[in-house]
Amino acid sequence: MLLTVTIKDVAKAAGVAVGTVSRVLAKNKTVSEEIRTRVEEVIQQLGYTPNSLGRNLRLNKTDLIGLVIPDITNPFFAELAKHVEMMASAEGYSVLLANSHDDPAAEQQQVQTLLGRLPSGLILVPVSESRIGDLVSGTNTVTVDRPLKGQTLVGVDNRRGGYLAADYLLSLGHRRLGYMGGPQILDVARERYEGFISRIQEFQQQHPGRSLAVQTVDGNFDYRAGEELGNRLLRQEHPPTAIATASDQQAIGLMRAAADVGLSIPDDLSIVGFDDIPLASLVLPRLTTIRQPLAEIARIALDAILKRSSATECKLEPVLVERSSTRAWPA
Repeated sequence: MLLTVTIKDVAKAAGVAVGTVSRVLAKNKTVSEEIRTRVEEVIQQLGYTPNSLGRNLRLNKTDLIGLVIPDITNPFFAELAKHVEMMASAEGYSVLLANSHDDPAAEQQQVQTLLGRLPSGLILVPVSESRIGDLVSGTNTVTVDRPLKGQTLVGVDNRRGGYLAADYLLSLGHRRLGYMGGPQILDVARERYEGFISRIQEFQQQHPGRSLAVQTVDGNFDYRAGEELGNRLLRQEHPPTAIATASDQQAIGLMRAAADVGLSIPDDLSIVGFDDIPLASLVLPRLTTIRQPLAEIARIALDAILKRSSATECKLEPVLVERSSTRAWPA
């Protein structure tokens, strides 16, 4: 019959108290190096495996962190998941990843399932506040990119990002501009649009005699929307000479639309994306974009989960990354 080695067996063999073994397992620094080494050697000799499930149930927590994202096929959220998982692993935590498919009902179900696993915290990119606001109330929750009432938010200053895109294109001399926005039901999409328009309005006030034309459209953040909206903007008698988009996916879809109508980038059309997903530096021409510091966002979100930060909102500064999809436009 196979006998299970218990923590008491380890303590007896090592000549220490059970509490000392527990502190060694928890990597408590109050244990001397000599005793730590002795206990670890006994653990290895006896083949002891800590019963973490029982310990976690007693503590009403686990070494798990739940992560719920809207769309795993979106490179932005996939990259976020990668950073969270790597950083959490370095801290001794495992990440349970759930995909809500941008569906409020699926999101609610996924959150309920994760909460049933007793995670130490939940990192959430919310789809619908109305369905999960009460569900996560009282839970150690941090939201990323999108706000949820009563919860800590970590993200980028989206208005500043939209402002930077407009300011850059204006500085290049473009006066026929387009803006491709995201779903206006989302705060991030509205804020990027508002930032872009605010810079346009500033320019018009500063240069009342200058001719400036701006066309705006909005849709989903994905590649297909970029192509469809791009065709709408570009198949006009006087299309924009520069277009800023609310996501890199849209920008890459827009590149396809430009090719379909015979426009060269950046000779005939300048394009600015938003996010700086890995693909942005691989497409040709390489995409000028507004970078979100994803690694820093993931770190701050994790620090908040681990109670290293008490901030209720953290908005990081976006950065303009200039590549080869844009050029100066002759006066």
